[in-house]
Amino acid sequence: MTSMASHSPALDAWSGQVRSLENGLSEMDFLVPGMHCAGCMRKIEGGLSALDAVTDARANLSTRRVRVRWQTGAKNVENIRAAIESLGFDAAPFDARLADQGDNARSRSLLRGIAISGFAAANVMLLSVSVWAGLFSDMDGVTRQLFHWISALIALPAVAYAGQPFFRSAASALKVGQMNMDVPISLGVILASGASLLETMRGAEHVYFDAAISLVFFLLIGRYLESAMRSRAGEAARNLLAIRSVAAIRIDEDGERRSVPVEALMPGDRVFVAPGMRVPADGAVADGASDVDMSLLSGESVPERALAGDNVYAGTLNLSGPLLVDIKAASEDTLLAQIARLMEAAEQGRAGFVRLADRIARFYAPMVHLLAAGTFVGWMLIGAGWHPALMTAVSVLIITCPCALGLAVPVVQVVASGVLLRLGVLVKSADGLERLGQIDEVVFDKTGTLTLGVPDLVNGDAIPTVDLALAAALASQSRHPLSQAVAAVGAGLPMPKLEQIHEVPGYGVEGILEGRKVRLGRRDWVVQDQSTAAQEDDNHSGPDLWLSGLDGSAWRFLFHDRLRPDAQDVVAALLASGKTVRLLSGDREAVVAQTAAQLGITHWQARCSPADKIAALNALSESGKRVLMVGDGLNDAPALRAAHVSMSPASAADISQTAADFVFQSESLRPVLHSITIAHKARNRVLENFGLAFSYNLVAVPLAVLGFVTPLIAAVAMSSSSILVTLNALRLRTGSGGRP
Repeated sequence: MTSMASHSPALDAWSGQVRSLENGLSEMDFLVPGMHCAGCMRKIEGGLSALDAVTDARANLSTRRVRVRWQTGAKNVENIRAAIESLGFDAAPFDARLADQGDNARSRSLLRGIAISGFAAANVMLLSVSVWAGLFSDMDGVTRQLFHWISALIALPAVAYAGQPFFRSAASALKVGQMNMDVPISLGVILASGASLLETMRGAEHVYFDAAISLVFFLLIGRYLESAMRSRAGEAARNLLAIRSVAAIRIDEDGERRSVPVEALMPGDRVFVAPGMRVPADGAVADGASDVDMSLLSGESVPERALAGDNVYAGTLNLSGPLLVDIKAASEDTLLAQIARLMEAAEQGRAGFVRLADRIARFYAPMVHLLAAGTFVGWMLIGAGWHPALMTAVSVLIITCPCALGLAVPVVQVVASGVLLRLGVLVKSADGLERLGQIDEVVFDKTGTLTLGVPDLVNGDAIPTVDLALAAALASQSRHPLSQAVAAVGAGLPMPKLEQIHEVPGYGVEGILEGRKVRLGRRDWVVQDQSTAAQEDDNHSGPDLWLSGLDGSAWRFLFHDRLRPDAQDVVAALLASGKTVRLLSGDREAVVAQTAAQLGITHWQARCSPADKIAALNALSESGKRVLMVGDGLNDAPALRAAHVSMSPASAADISQTAADFVFQSESLRPVLHSITIAHKARNRVLENFGLAFSYNLVAVPLAVLGFVTPLIAAVAMSSSSILVTLNALRLRTGSGGRP
């Protein structure tokens, strides 16, 4: 067998889409345009998972993306493509624009089919009315036969053209020995058309060309509406990448500005971003100052100031001034692309409800075919004749198509993820949505979670203005958070002119003022004469800084960590909903006790190591509690993994965000409340969808078996059931806030 290097440039292009992961794994996204139902997803995932090298395969119905991970090997891309094609599907490297183009082409094709089949159905129906009315009962039947043949000439070409979406899909599946939902649909349409043609040739009194073409007409309407609603449900995740710039202004080495596609940008490039343009890739501001709309990432409507050295991200909007940006990450490595991938990973996750639906659907298709065959035999045995028996069996085939069951869970996951994204919450795991709906306890970390992790100077008014200005002058030369807080408070004061200012790592900042050394920093470094520290407050539990003034005095600057603005309201709402709220922190006992008292939390523990937090969570789990852990620090990552479900703010350490099931974007803590609310509603919508799907079958199947449902009515009922569960899921978009 030849090596990959000897293959065509097309295969080289495929290999270029492969991403290298840790632990010797590779990953690639494939576009599978023929995937349009839960059965297709199950078939693709099962077929790929059966390959020896493949460790994970996840299909996304909304975007028709299949993400595959495998043990790195030269042949695996080719093998995976061959495996997808052997299952009856085409495959290509995933491209969001190609996927959108394919969806648009399919929509246009469905609309053409609807127009042609609708026109044909209307005309055939007109011809059939006279037959149904018995106008030819006293004649020799020549005119009736003519009408039947005219109906055949109209209906059969229309069925052949408009039914192609079903016929092609069914043929592709059967060609490789597989089944999908379009097989019974195609079988029903072909049997109805073929039986009518045979009856016409025999000169029979009644034929069903009107039912056959109307069947295709209503099936196409259902397929189009189902596709449109699924597209609408998944638009939040799918449209993330659409807001990227199409082109960027790159500054070449000769200083010339060139317009290039964003795909051509590489780390190290420098781009010009004019006011009104979106930042084309992640990078750092090299020159310029502007206001940047970061609401896409932070959820905050107030623009943020971007100065030299500040990070900016792909998709954010430059509002006021020109910027030169040095690119750090481009294309699929940008934060925007990572968010889109996480959103899709959430959509294609496999929650318990999904696994249940998959198990039911796996046995559903064989049962349907057996039921249809049994219906045909049963009607033949009671002497109904082959034509009525066949029409009844066709109705059973169509009405029992498991579309509604297959959509019951995925459409809810997609809608819920989209709603939460608009509320500033990134869903990383669809399984997390299900688990979040089960919680009865919430455990918070303190610093950076209940608080902002931003120190506030609490005694600035007690410091003489001249000393506050001196402290601000020293603090402005340091990036330490406490120094920055002092510099912010004293920013409007007239600064003294200092000389020889420098920072002493681990101690503070010192300089020369009027020939005398002044310092801002640790007490044991600043205060030479401890008797001058008269204003020290031993009851203060937060951090502090000390300043040595010109007159030999020493001033203490006291800080506290600011609570998130709505932390008290959120904790109160959680307690009011019946959930137990706990605080686990590695901070000192006095600080944790003060924070817990402010928030009304009675269950708290201080000086917790990562092992202590895990032990506490395990103890709660063993007692039957299902815990939501909300944390942000490196020491919280193990606890986030150990909890039943977990959340992390966007300001958290990368490892914590990786470990969490949800990431919320703003300074507000209310997204935690929103997430719990949406998770409960999503669980209810899933249960309702299961109820709708089973109720539909419970009512429709017996009616079809007993002969009360024509193929036409079966087509309308089957399509309506799919649309109904989708509309029920879209109810999540209303009333998305509030208490859990």
